[in-house]
Amino acid sequence: MTDNIWVYRLSAGSLEGTDLTGYKVEAVDGTIGKVDKHSYETDASWIVVDTGPWIFGKEVLLPAGTITRVDTAEEKVYVDRTKEQVKEAPEFVRDKHLGDPEYHREVGGYWGDAPLGRF
Repeated sequence: MTDNIWVYRLSAGSLEGTDLTGYKVEAVDGTIGKVDKHSYETDASWIVVDTGPWIFGKEVLLPAGTITRVDTAEEKVYVDRTKEQVKEAPEFVRDKHLGDPEYHREVGGYWGDAPLGRF
């Protein structure tokens, strides 16, 4: 595992070129939504999860380092955080995401400080 929360773990598999849009996202304690957007930017990779009706349609930015693995056959992304941690995460804000480094520090700080979920 890397110390950079914005880098995919080796355990996630080789994802370059894989379109994760629409994949279900599984927390350690259940399904939390679907991937709406994703990126493979060097040192700045992430997924945006649309939580749907579970928490009233909130979108959340999850850094790539929260992903433990991706199952392309089942179209699922597994993260090492709980549903509650996702629910309490800062909401994804498109305008800030595109050009505000402070927003990335805030989101990265939340996920970096949030303890890993237990399997």
